Amino acid sequence: MRGPLDVVVIGGGQAGLAAGYHLRRLGLDFAVLDAGAAPGGAWRHTWDSLHLFSPAAYSSLPGRLMPPQPGETYPDAAHVVGYLADYEQRYELPVHRPVRVTGLHRAGELLRAETDSGTWQARAVISATGTWSRPFVPAAPGRTEFRGVQLHTVEYRTPRDFAGQRVIVVGGGNSGAQIAADLAHDADLTWVTLREPRYLADEIDGRALFDAATARRRALDEGRADTGGVASLGDIVAVPSVRAARDAGLLKAQPMFTRLTPTGVAWADGMTSEADVIIWCTGFRPALSHLAPLGLRGPRGHIPTTGTRAIGEPRLHLLGYGDWTGPASATLIGVGRPAREAARAIAALLR
Repeated sequence: MRGPLDVVVIGGGQAGLAAGYHLRRLGLDFAVLDAGAAPGGAWRHTWDSLHLFSPAAYSSLPGRLMPPQPGETYPDAAHVVGYLADYEQRYELPVHRPVRVTGLHRAGELLRAETDSGTWQARAVISATGTWSRPFVPAAPGRTEFRGVQLHTVEYRTPRDFAGQRVIVVGGGNSGAQIAADLAHDADLTWVTLREPRYLADEIDGRALFDAATARRRALDEGRADTGGVASLGDIVAVPSVRAARDAGLLKAQPMFTRLTPTGVAWADGMTSEADVIIWCTGFRPALSHLAPLGLRGPRGHIPTTGTRAIGEPRLHLLGYGDWTGPASATLIGVGRPAREAARAIAALLR
């Protein structure tokens, strides 16, 4: 059994590292438990062509600017992985990996984290496990009848794997648009969206999205009208690859089909489309199964919070799952502020 420590951070991706930075500055005794085999969090598992929405200077964790990537305005995922690995080393963050937390339990005045390599105890816990490990695929009619290949965003890597194949990409968000743009040149592509794609203005990048999310949270906290945040601007950031495919007329979305068939999909009007592969770009759910022993889950699978603190367990903070745990907290630029607030709240609690 390890500990008791002041804090255990569960998750060593960008949110866990931002938390570690602020815990270190406050002089707290902590450990970061990361299920991954190497630094980089979810960025180690993305598709090959993925790039950030923002220049490096506006995609940084607290304390350390991301250096620019030579030849790229918007850094790619490999550059982000290198940055996160350097960040760990620069601030000497005590990351232990691979350590998978299987359950968090109350143990009197402590919280006990059961893992696949022993038990850790702490006076407080920050959960920062993100969403990448919980891909969501809707229960579409006929899904089990389709005889082709079905994948989720997390399983897509490169268009070379699908050259010459009939591919249906499902999803009108950023991942759907980017993967559709990736495949438009090499595959027989059908892009299907629930509603007409809404592109943000071409000049909008991640910094503007962070500002919009922050303004929305401030308005809600002050009791003013909901500004709509990022959703009010559109659904798809027009990164260069998406912009090029769109402007070339290669991204023409079809409305959502009504069911899958053994050989493809069908619409209510009788139209059908054959497919070898269906790629579901339909989002993720928070990876919170390790918190089930605490009995905190509320509506929509979320744990009710005040800021980052769990209402039902004040020793637990949640970080990086989306706006409900801090404005833009699932982004590199956005996670720093809620990480700082969580660390300060824990320091005050422990005092």
